[in-house]
Amino acid sequence: MKRKKMALSSDKIFDIFNYTFLILLIVIVAYPLYYVLIASISDPYEVYAGKTFLLPSKLTLEGYVRVFKEQSIATGYLNSIYYTILGTAVSVALIIVTGYCVSKKTLPFRRTIMLFYVFTMYFNGGLIPTYLVVSKLGMLNSVWALILPGGVAVFNVIVARTFFESSIPEELYEAASIDGSSNIGTFVKIALPLSKPILAVMVIFTMVAYWNDWFTALIYMSEKSRYPLQLALRQILIQSQAMASMMGNMDGGYAEANKVTELIKFASIVVGSVPMLIAYPFVQKYFEKGFMAGAVKG
Repeated sequence: MKRKKMALSSDKIFDIFNYTFLILLIVIVAYPLYYVLIASISDPYEVYAGKTFLLPSKLTLEGYVRVFKEQSIATGYLNSIYYTILGTAVSVALIIVTGYCVSKKTLPFRRTIMLFYVFTMYFNGGLIPTYLVVSKLGMLNSVWALILPGGVAVFNVIVARTFFESSIPEELYEAASIDGSSNIGTFVKIALPLSKPILAVMVIFTMVAYWNDWFTALIYMSEKSRYPLQLALRQILIQSQAMASMMGNMDGGYAEANKVTELIKFASIVVGSVPMLIAYPFVQKYFEKGFMAGAVKG
C-alpha cells in the first residue's frame, strides 16, 4: 500500500511539474503576440511608460485606420494570397516528388544526388549571380521570380525523404509492383494517400515562408501593384518614418508623427500575422505526426 501511495504521489508531483512547465512555456510563447496586439490598440506613450503590461491603455485604432487607408494593403493582401497559394502548390509538389524519388534505394546515384542537394544548403552562388539568372530567364517582375529560385527547400526534401523511408512499408511498394503498377501509379495511388501528415508539414513550412517573404519581392519586383503584403507594409512604415523626420523641426511635430509611426508598426505586425494564425489550426492535427515521422532518422 505504501509503495502504491508513493507511486501515486510521485505521479501527481510529476504531473504538476509538467503542467506548470507547459503553462509557463505557453505564456513565454504567447505573451509577445499578446503584447503586440494590445500595443497596437494603445497609446504609444502608454506603451513606453510600461502601462500596457497586461491590458491596453488609452484605446486607439489609429494605427489600423492608417494601415487600411492605404490602397496598397488590399492589393498586397490579394498578391500575397496569390503568391502563397501558387508558391506553396508548386514547392510542395516539387518537394514531395523529390523526397519520394531520393527515398527509393533503387535510384541510381542516390547518395551522390543527396550530397549535391545538401551541398546547396551551405554554399550558393550569391545574390548577384541569382539575380542575373532570373533576369536572363525573363522572370523579373513576375510571380515566378518569387517561386522558382527557392522552390525546393533542401531541409524539407530531407524531412520528406525520411518520412517515405520510415513510415511507408516497403512491402506495399513490392505488392503494387507485383500487381503491375508503374512507378507513377504507385506514387499516386499508394504513397500520396499515406502522406497526408508530411504534406501538412510541408504546406505549413512553405506557406509561412512565402507569406513572410518580402526581400525576394524587393529584389525582383519593380511595380508597386505587384508588391506582396509584407513589402507594402514595409513601404508604409518607411513613409511614416520619413514623414516623422520631415516634421522634426516643428514644435511637437516629430513626437506626434513618431507616435503614429509606432502605431503603424504594431498594427502592421498584427495585420501581417493574422492570416497565418487563422490557417494554422486547419493543418495542426497533422503537423506533429508528420514532423516527428519525418525526423526519425537522417
